[in-house]
Amino acid sequence: MKVLSLHDLKPDDSLLLTVDDGAFDQRESFERELAPFFQALEQYAGEWMPDVVEGKRRRKYSRAAVWKSLEESRDENSTNLGLDRTKWPALDMYLSLYLPPLPPELNILVHVKPLSFFSETERCREFVEMVRAWASAYPVSYASAHSTADDTLAGSPYFGRDERIARRDGFDKIYELCWLNVFGPKLVETVGRERMLSTPAHRVEALPNGCILLVTWPTAADFASDAAREAQARAHVHLRPDLDFDTVLRTLRERSAALAPVEPRFPPDLAPLLTRVVDDVAFYERQRKIAELNAWRPPEPEEWLPVDAAPPPDVEHPERVIEHYSDLAQYLVAVLQLDVPSVLEATPESLTEADFYFWHDEFRTKCFREASEEDGVPAIGAYLGEVLVRNLGGKWLPRQKLEEAQVLVGGRVWLPFVRAHRYMRSRQSLLDYSLTQLYREAERHRAPVDPGFVRRS
Repeated sequence: MKVLSLHDLKPDDSLLLTVDDGAFDQRESFERELAPFFQALEQYAGEWMPDVVEGKRRRKYSRAAVWKSLEESRDENSTNLGLDRTKWPALDMYLSLYLPPLPPELNILVHVKPLSFFSETERCREFVEMVRAWASAYPVSYASAHSTADDTLAGSPYFGRDERIARRDGFDKIYELCWLNVFGPKLVETVGRERMLSTPAHRVEALPNGCILLVTWPTAADFASDAAREAQARAHVHLRPDLDFDTVLRTLRERSAALAPVEPRFPPDLAPLLTRVVDDVAFYERQRKIAELNAWRPPEPEEWLPVDAAPPPDVEHPERVIEHYSDLAQYLVAVLQLDVPSVLEATPESLTEADFYFWHDEFRTKCFREASEEDGVPAIGAYLGEVLVRNLGGKWLPRQKLEEAQVLVGGRVWLPFVRAHRYMRSRQSLLDYSLTQLYREAERHRAPVDPGFVRRS
């Protein structure tokens, strides 16, 4: 039974719900005490209802599967389970219970992707009703639902505090206002019950256990619109009179601008690589990264010489040296083949895959560069040369000094080892001097070669 991971979908925002420190009666059985939780989930989740239970093993969703998984995962003071889906929209849901001798506590984490799934008013209303039912059954200190990306930009969950202090104090004042909020009795008392109930918002409701539910806007997906931001700012400064409305609104608009879609305008040669780079960054950084790469242009490749300026081979046994280049290239294949299987094919696409691998895995790339200076950089240069030879009809022109070794393609000779040395200087140099770009440049200059030069070489 394969579940649909959040990572299986294209890069997109998601709706994040967190419920912290929910109170429950540990003296009751799981079946009795958690019945309201699963009843509300089954009643209101609708099209994002989980169909898989993840415990020590994966099971099709049912109440019986839930109880079985909770018992299997139970240790001396806690238990937990995951809830997932096999179909769109993707769901990553986690329920954890702390048990005596720890203070009894229920925590819920829900990710539903994409956020655009919650563009409909009725679907959002049902989501709110579900959270209302949970907060009524299990009094919380604080719960919220909001855009994952915007939540991160807001500094959640620490909001600029030291992690140790933030964990100690929790959500002890209203650092941020989300699309949906449930304030526990302690926070209600701190703000003032009457002030909180008079908040200008889409929905404000007192729950029987002293909690207050507050929803700023009818739909979650529309959180970044200017009207929704104004509503969010009005509600926030009402609850925090010490804040300035214009300042709060300006900050919210800046976050909206940071998340506004930016059209990619990448150099055609590098578009496949840069698209993967953008897809690899956190979603809240995605638009900024696109804008950054739109403004960036790599330097023109300089690792080449005109045919008539190229030094001829100066080795006694060219075939042996070329075989050594092949061995060096195989070293790179051996290192990367598990993570980048396409390197076995030595195609232009495998160069792009290698470029992305080195950019993505910065730590392993640094280790590869530092620990394998004698082998790593030469292996990259040899592999680049082999791809030029195999795919562009190139010819190795070996030299005693590795950095002088050339690959003849058309009317130019290319210096793959020089390129590899520049390539591995830093993470940015992986893009500035990508293997992909040099290959595409060589491809454009593939042209008939002076036969006399080939004979002389």
